[in-house]
Amino acid sequence: MEPEPPPPPETPPLPPPEPSPSATPVEPAPATEGPGETAVAEEAPVVEKPKKEPKKPRKRPSYEMKLFETYDLTEVEIHDAGLAKYINLSPIVIPHTGGRWANKPFGKAKANLVERLINNMMRTENYTGKKAKSYRVVRTAFAIIAERTNKHPVQILVDAIEKAAPREEITRLRFGGISVPRAVDVAPSRRLDLALRNICVGAVQATFKNRKAVEECLADEILMAAKGDMQSSAIAKKEELERIAASAR
Repeated sequence: MEPEPPPPPETPPLPPPEPSPSATPVEPAPATEGPGETAVAEEAPVVEKPKKEPKKPRKRPSYEMKLFETYDLTEVEIHDAGLAKYINLSPIVIPHTGGRWANKPFGKAKANLVERLINNMMRTENYTGKKAKSYRVVRTAFAIIAERTNKHPVQILVDAIEKAAPREEITRLRFGGISVPRAVDVAPSRRLDLALRNICVGAVQATFKNRKAVEECLADEILMAAKGDMQSSAIAKKEELERIAASAR
């Protein structure tokens, strides 16, 4: 018998190839749901984002809004309930808005009361367009009122407007060819307009043939109107208008 050949020598197994650094790992395909099977999804690790710090609020100015940097308008009280809706006493330092409410219906009710007084001082031909001059006149008149009375000048102005605002006026109705006067009530907005107009026109007219400055004339007019004195031009016009309306009822 021939002898069996010896078995071939065993070769050692080769090591697995090392992945190259440029190669990207291949992700296994997601498991698909088959009939009667449920897919098992692996949860990805949740990475917490760093929280943003809340923004700090901006610092508001700490100073108080005072008229002419002197008078606090929050201290003024309005006693006439009809005029309270149309008298604007919002805090302001320089009463000048550049005609913001000029072309808007009933926009003048949103303008500050002191600014409306300054604008009414520009009615005559001597002060037309001179806003800076009217501004100085009103500011100086308020200083004179505060020095004489030791009271808030804007409060005295509000009292003067409440007493100088007429409550009745006349209108003319035509019956056939005849025009008949009839007494009508005055709207609150018009009452305020008439009071401001009469105070300013009376102060300007008082400067003619008079050595007093217009600042003193305006201060005198406001003080007399606040007292209800008949020497005030605004009070005299109000009484005359109401007297004519009473006769036309």
